[in-house]
Amino acid sequence: MLVGRLFLRHFGTMAPIAKTFDYLVIGGGSGGLASARRAAEFGAKCAVIERGPLGGTCVNVGCVPKKVMWNTAVHAEYLTDHKDYGFDVNGTTTFTWKTIKDKRDAYVKNLNKIYQANLDKGHIQTILGDAKFVGERCVEVDGNKYTAQHILIATGGRPVFPNTPGVEFGISSDGFFELEDLPKKSVVVGAGYIAVELAGILKTLGSDVSLLIRRDKVLRSFDSMISTELTEELQHIGINLMKQTQVSKVEKGADGRLNIFTNHGEISDVDTLLWAIGRVPNIENGLDTVGVELDSHGNVKVDEYQNTSSPGIYALGDVCGRALLTPVAIAAGRKLAHRLFNNEPNSKLDYNNIPTVVFSHPPIGTVGLTEEEAVAKYGKDQIKTYGARFTPMYHAVTERKTKTSMKLVCLLPEEKVVGLHMMGIGCDEMLQGFSVAVKMGATKSDFDSTVAIHPTSSEELVTMR
Repeated sequence: MLVGRLFLRHFGTMAPIAKTFDYLVIGGGSGGLASARRAAEFGAKCAVIERGPLGGTCVNVGCVPKKVMWNTAVHAEYLTDHKDYGFDVNGTTTFTWKTIKDKRDAYVKNLNKIYQANLDKGHIQTILGDAKFVGERCVEVDGNKYTAQHILIATGGRPVFPNTPGVEFGISSDGFFELEDLPKKSVVVGAGYIAVELAGILKTLGSDVSLLIRRDKVLRSFDSMISTELTEELQHIGINLMKQTQVSKVEKGADGRLNIFTNHGEISDVDTLLWAIGRVPNIENGLDTVGVELDSHGNVKVDEYQNTSSPGIYALGDVCGRALLTPVAIAAGRKLAHRLFNNEPNSKLDYNNIPTVVFSHPPIGTVGLTEEEAVAKYGKDQIKTYGARFTPMYHAVTERKTKTSMKLVCLLPEEKVVGLHMMGIGCDEMLQGFSVAVKMGATKSDFDSTVAIHPTSSEELVTMR
């Protein structure tokens, strides 16, 4: 009897046995979910570890709710044009932020449920909490250990804040989706695509917007035509673009409004300050415990097959700091699942010629090399460009005007199209098809031999001379 009691006492203090899977995915964002679901289709026993709502940044505080708000802003633009198309709006149109916020949030919550249903349907276990590596191919979540032959790091990233006094009085892009009403006066700090998208949405919906950038142009990593044209267009729609500007401190008044101090003076009575100065990877998972190497920016280092420096551990998506786009993470995740679980040893994502859209006003579409990148890679004498700038037909009868600009970057002598860049109404939707052509190696001659669709803006891409 004494032996039995001793045995039970000893057994009761033993650590719980780790649960084992074939594939353990840390991060329930787009890339992680896509990889887990594809692996499960191939018969792998999978689990997804996530601390927040399923869908990651894109679904919850990124592309999906952003596109809803962009669509809302487009309606505001069309309302301006209604009278020119013969519709009498009598000046009675009002906008209620809460209406679209409630509908947007409900849509996102429904997507969360759909993602969970898809995991359940695929017999993929959902583990809620923060994962931390505690040993070789072993992670711990809330005191429970899980092991797998293959572990994927797909933890994404988060907005970064500057070291500025009063920084806490501002919000990030995440906070934008928590706003309960349209701010009367807004300041956005940043020159990247998140900054220009949110500044454009706020301005178009009626906020008084100032956009503060460190240099002279926005989107400086894009083709120079895009950078120049959008910088001009932001000012054209009424955004107060403050160039060569940096914030020194932020103060909050008794009325809750902000005073923002810059090297060019003070901006007072600001309702919302939005920091959009970049993102950093989520790497607080004990990666050093298992020898996962990071680059100088804290991104997880991977090879072309998404392998990290630690065998059996992989990474993809924003945590790797390359091509921070939802479809890229999804494609990479599926390719990895094919390699690991469907006997396709050469399965990997080709990171060349990835199409990108910026939902600015008007939208931008781009794929391939910028002119500057092409010149640096092949030499100036090997590159020829074609361009067009025009007012789209939609504006033929409207007082409000926007421009459309397009450019083809071609590699001589056969004039292979190595870059395509455009900004204007509809460019977001027309890019996908042209991206297929660029990916297939189409030449300027191939574009020229394609009969144009008239009257459209896209016909300009097959009629340039």
